[in-house]
Amino acid sequence: MNIFLAGATGVIGRRLVPLLRDAGHAVTGTSRSQEKASAIEVLGARGVVVDVYDARALLKAMSAAHPDVVIHQLTDLPRSLDGGRPAEFEANARLRIEGTKNLMAAAAVLGVRRVVAQSIAFAYAPGPGPRVETNPLDPGGGRAATVGAVVSLEDQVLNTPGIDAVVLRYGRLYGPGTWYAAPGGPGALHVDAAAHAALLAVAKGRGIYNIAEDDAGGASGAVSSEKAKRELGFDAGFRMR
Repeated sequence: MNIFLAGATGVIGRRLVPLLRDAGHAVTGTSRSQEKASAIEVLGARGVVVDVYDARALLKAMSAAHPDVVIHQLTDLPRSLDGGRPAEFEANARLRIEGTKNLMAAAAVLGVRRVVAQSIAFAYAPGPGPRVETNPLDPGGGRAATVGAVVSLEDQVLNTPGIDAVVLRYGRLYGPGTWYAAPGGPGALHVDAAAHAALLAVAKGRGIYNIAEDDAGGASGAVSSEKAKRELGFDAGFRMR
């Protein structure tokens, strides 16, 4: 299939491109710089430079790719955390809202039949037992902007007419290129397993899925990925060779 991967040079995107390539898909990956677009070419995909805030340019780039599936892995996060202050995540919140709007509009115009999008699994309201996909999200604790942006992203992706959509609520990432070398608590997820879940979702599933490691004892912040295991074949132990 033809895949349009928005955010191909992000932490997950860089791991996902080779998986898609090895599965036989033709991949067009986006970046905001020519240098990074060239890196996409090295991974075996076609790289294009496009600003997702430029709706016309995005539509043109997507049209040239003739995509069967669009994968939304766009992020705008700092290279390192400076105390986890809300201001650090303002750009990412804007991207989730405005970037998603342009991406979904282009997909709708071009008749794309399927979209897979990145979301987060660590925004649930507290409650007993691991959180499942039907549990409510929680905008409290200074997270109003982040959770509001996630809600907007998910609503746009899931409710665009004519598109079968999959939203992957990723756990807290660790591994190459992320902020953490090892899992730091409940709801963790290795970046390779995150990328593999997106590969699986190209052809399987519909709706929202938690994508995270199991947590013994149901600790606070734990999420259940049983739905993803059952419907997508998700394996939290997947690692790239």
